Amino acid sequence: MNDISSFCTHRRTFLKMGVSAFITTVFTHPALAAVNPKDREHRVLSFYNIHTGETLKTCYRSGGKLIHRALNRISHIMRDHRTGEIKPVDPDLLDLLHCIVMEGKPRSPLSIISGFRSPSTNAALRKATTGVAPKSLHMEGRAIDIRIPGYQTTELRQLAVDLHCGGVGYYPESDFVHLDTGPVKVW
Repeated sequence: MNDISSFCTHRRTFLKMGVSAFITTVFTHPALAAVNPKDREHRVLSFYNIHTGETLKTCYRSGGKLIHRALNRISHIMRDHRTGEIKPVDPDLLDLLHCIVMEGKPRSPLSIISGFRSPSTNAALRKATTGVAPKSLHMEGRAIDIRIPGYQTTELRQLAVDLHCGGVGYYPESDFVHLDTGPVKVW
């Protein structure tokens, strides 16, 4: 009986390790790999929405688990300020922002220039200016345009490019950097 019990324990441990390795290999987003494992316990982000004047500092992930109340608050501050529409933000985008914060160590909150955009807002912006994609990831809650007070946007752009996670757009005339969770590309 002792041998069987020992076998089952070792088998369970082996299976748990195998499943864990599989999940880590298949489902880990590149942004997660850039963060020190010790920093995964509590992921905190601070935001300032330049259009609404709202601020938010919240822990959106603790012990590896998303905190839904915090996600709702972040989705609210990243809403389309023109229409008031809210779309859930992509947690991978938050992990990317967390990597930016961990690497850059800004002293100020991330300034939101544009978070979620409704299709009507995106269409209006396309008519008014250049550089707005017809199928923008902003409409899916997978993109954000930011700046960080006291941080050069050229430095922010390079920091994001070095992470090799998603799209990075640099808009020097408007002084912001676009980040998204789409394919890795730079413009």
